[in-house]
Parts: sequence; C-alpha cells; structure tokens
Amino acid sequence: MQIEICRIFEDGTTGGYRVLVDRLWPRGISKDEANLDGHWKSLAPSDELRQWFDHDPEKWGSFRKKYLSELKENKDDVKAQLEEVSGESLVLLYGAKDEEHNHARVLKEYIEKLKFE
Repeated sequence: MQIEICRIFEDGTTGGYRVLVDRLWPRGISKDEANLDGHWKSLAPSDELRQWFDHDPEKWGSFRKKYLSELKENKDDVKAQLEEVSGESLVLLYGAKDEEHNHARVLKEYIEKLKFE
C-alpha cells in the first residue's frame, strides 16, 4: 500500500482512500469539500499530547516518541482502520500548517512499520 500525506487545505490528490487524521475538524472545510472516505480521529494524538506539543518544532522529538507510544497502545484500532482501506493507496489528510512537524508524518511512519510485523 502506498501512503501519501497531504494538508487538507492544499489537497491536490485525486485518488486513493482519503482519511482525515485530525481529532478536530479543520475550520473552513466542509464535509462535502473534504470528499473523505473516513475520519480517523481515534488515531490522532490525544488531546493532552496535542495541546502539550502545540506545533512547537523544539518539542518534535519528544512529541514523536510519545505519539508513537500512543499508537502502539492502540495497535488494534490502527489495524481495524487499515482493514477498511480499499485500493492501493491511502491519503492521510491533516490540517496543521507545519508540513514537516505534524502527526500525520508519525502516523505514516507507524503504519509503514506495521506492514512488516
């Protein structure tokens, strides 16, 4: 499975199984505009972790480790969501402005490692 990540506000993808991976719905995007196949809010970072991180690049290393730990604790949920994916590609959509330091990158990394377990 090919996994792509894209900011929902700049989404230019046309194919693939499209899921929003934010816990909160992004402002300014309607559900019709989003054209989603799913909303995996249960796989987003916990509210506590999200608020602590606050998109601070200096906290990125710690955030990544803590979020990977949360994902490992919810491994069954991750697998269940992946079972719903149809097709060859998965598009993880997120709302954060920072394209380098965001949870969708960590989720992609985790999913790619799951494929080899």
